[in-house]
Amino acid sequence: MAETVAEALTRILPGSRVVTDPESMAGYRHDEAEWAPYGEPAAVVRPRSADEVRTLVRYCLERGVPVVPRGAGTGLSGGANALDGSVVVSFEAMNAVLEIDPAERLAVVQPGVVNDDLRAACAEHGLWYPPDPASSPWSTIGGNVATDAGGMCCAKYGVTSDYVLAMEVVTGEGEIVSLGRRTAKGVAGYDLRGLLTGSEGTLGIITEITVRLRNQRPPERTVAGYFDSVVAAGEAVSAVIAAGVVPSALELVDRHCLAAVDAWKNMGLSADADVVLLGRCDTPGAEGEAEAERMLECFTAAGATWAARSSDQQEADALFQARRLAYPALERLSPVLTEDVCVPRALVPEMLARIERTAVAHDVRIANIAHAADGNLHPLIITPHGDEEARVRAQRAFEVILDDAIALGGTVTGEHGVGVLKKRGMNSELGPAVLAMQRAVKNALDPHGILNPGKVIDAEGAEDVPVG
Repeated sequence: MAETVAEALTRILPGSRVVTDPESMAGYRHDEAEWAPYGEPAAVVRPRSADEVRTLVRYCLERGVPVVPRGAGTGLSGGANALDGSVVVSFEAMNAVLEIDPAERLAVVQPGVVNDDLRAACAEHGLWYPPDPASSPWSTIGGNVATDAGGMCCAKYGVTSDYVLAMEVVTGEGEIVSLGRRTAKGVAGYDLRGLLTGSEGTLGIITEITVRLRNQRPPERTVAGYFDSVVAAGEAVSAVIAAGVVPSALELVDRHCLAAVDAWKNMGLSADADVVLLGRCDTPGAEGEAEAERMLECFTAAGATWAARSSDQQEADALFQARRLAYPALERLSPVLTEDVCVPRALVPEMLARIERTAVAHDVRIANIAHAADGNLHPLIITPHGDEEARVRAQRAFEVILDDAIALGGTVTGEHGVGVLKKRGMNSELGPAVLAMQRAVKNALDPHGILNPGKVIDAEGAEDVPVG
């Protein structure tokens, strides 16, 4: 009898690395993307070194077995979803902060390090790792790099790709290579490090990451405003940007999200507004004071029913914590199909208005959260459990929102990645010539098509890979 994939991997890797029990593997089949298709993996491998990753990739290469890298599974586009017969590579055991260099202001980490854990380790040295997706208490640096994650402070401090200096990668040919550099400057050859950042495991499997750090930032000043509609809150966002204020955070949270968080965590959040806009400034001294005052004036001028500087740090932190908890709080109550469109900041009000019209036209409930300062909107399409007709309407609304973002000069994903949910939207956004260039890159770096196939983009001439 021929040896199965699971049996072979158990033979060539240390025994504790390979998971084959169907019940145990069930939790590795998919990420958090609602209704994104997935299959049944042949095995799950939890490596502890790049050498072990190379061993399993070479085995899979010989037999044409798909390899699906996975971080914490917090993704929202299906990028980590298993295919039938694939090997899922979970990096949960490669979770060490290997080095923090205060002089060079960099850190070297394994891909399974949780974002907040890296931040805590850096803080001990007076340093700060800025990228902060809402999932930072749970998501891993490897997953953040795979999707080029952003977060609340990225309008001022940039996204993950702005902080990735170097990486160690296992290629589609089963080789271990180093990309990028530790030096402050370096332009030798093509920027392959940048190419792999955001590639969702389709061009190589990242086994080590070197990230840039900053000095700890000054304390933030918080401004909150209540608005009667998401469009009015969007106008306030446009006013803040037009005023030249660069907030360290500017987050939009609507009543649906606050109510869900309050029902879950009993935080006593206000329900006096349909939308809350939360702004922060961290510029030190008098300039920072002036920025906060200008932000407050913008909120008021845009029609805030109430706006004020927060004098209670605990209360301000609670509001931002509620923003982080909005998605999981809603997910507890109903299936949630999560968007991730990004539009020019001046068009945030128009995009929010279109989202409202889409909700009415398709008879779906859409809650809204947003990294408003950089135009990154996260409409959350909520459906009742077991309502098949509502699911179909939600998926149609999802595609309309993607098309509206493109029509306004935006993009179908600002930070969650393409995965399987947004391939149609990405194709519309990029067009045939650019898609051909991207396929050429995919075919060059993964010539045998085993690295997370069916995600983001397919190899030339290939059809979408069935995933169950």
